[in-house]
Amino acid sequence: MSTWNLSRTKQHVFLCNGGSCTREGAEELTKAIRAAITDAGLDDQVHTTKTMCNGRCEDSCVVIVYPEGIWYRKMTPQLAREFVLKQLVGGEPLPGHVSHQRGENGFERAGEAPEGIFKSEKKK
Repeated sequence: MSTWNLSRTKQHVFLCNGGSCTREGAEELTKAIRAAITDAGLDDQVHTTKTMCNGRCEDSCVVIVYPEGIWYRKMTPQLAREFVLKQLVGGEPLPGHVSHQRGENGFERAGEAPEGIFKSEKKK
């Protein structure tokens, strides 16, 4: 186990490894994104965290980037290098895979992302 020094960290990437994402290849995606980050020389600037379910199962595999506040959908290991170069190096979202992006009034749905339900509605 390690305790990372995060003082050079500029971005935090959350990699969903919940049930639906795992069935869609989350472990392979996690490995591919981490390898692409290393290949780009970004290990000190980008911290990654494997998570459990992020509540967007229809979007699997889900990847979330902060501080940008961008939620990605339908990510695959084949997209890892392009994702790292476009989003993490270039600061531009990966076209066709953004599900939500932080806006002034909360998260805004993008493109083909399913709307979903509010958590408060499910609890009724």
